[in-house]
Amino acid sequence: MARGALFTIGYEGRSPDEYFALLKEARVTLLADLRANPNSRKKGFAKRALAERSSAEGIRYEHIPELGIVSAKRKGVKTRADYDALFERYEREWLPENGEALDRIRAWLRKGERVALTCFEKAPEECHRHCVVDALDLPAKHLGAEET
Repeated sequence: MARGALFTIGYEGRSPDEYFALLKEARVTLLADLRANPNSRKKGFAKRALAERSSAEGIRYEHIPELGIVSAKRKGVKTRADYDALFERYEREWLPENGEALDRIRAWLRKGERVALTCFEKAPEECHRHCVVDALDLPAKHLGAEET
């Protein structure tokens, strides 16, 4: 099915330069922002700044807020068990409602795009983007995950 390649990346603990170096090294062509709310207190990672830097680097930026988890649903999530419960609910209730967004990602991959799914958390197991990868049922490389 996929002719492109699928990656994930979090910006936690990274500067914009480090983040984009990982994307460029992987030859990413499309950055898919999975945050429900694409604001960030971390300089360079709010939606507008990320889109502008992506464009300057020759990477297309797409925001897919429907695949994000709103902050109210993340409140109180602290332990591994909390994360597991949140992600189980996300996979069971929220992902099935957003098949069109998943289909959009699949279409990009079929067209040969090298797609990186992005959110805040550096470790993929602490972020919902690993659930999106599971729902796509495709292999993905987690950029910079070996550093965690």
